[in-house]
Amino acid sequence: MYQVTVLYNHPEDAAAFDKHYREVHIPLAKKMAGLTGYYVNWCEPAPDGAKPPFHLIATLIAESKDTALAALGSPEGQAAVADLPNFATGGVQLSFGEVDSAL
Repeated sequence: MYQVTVLYNHPEDAAAFDKHYREVHIPLAKKMAGLTGYYVNWCEPAPDGAKPPFHLIATLIAESKDTALAALGSPEGQAAVADLPNFATGGVQLSFGEVDSAL
């Protein structure tokens, strides 16, 4: 399995980010063929109340690196990437890698 992790920094307007992400971005991302899983984590403060390092972490799962890259490079994937400036005002980072079940 292969994973693409999308790390969203804290946006200027969290409520606007969340609304756009739920109503526009998720439906765009779900159109990408080849993904076998899509997970979203709205980050919460640490137990001591410290602000989390990210606002949201999205994880896209595919069977292979080639499948993941094809999904991102597809017209649907490009539409999702093109949507990022519309809501990710704090910036976004992507991480790519094989999934290894260490447990």
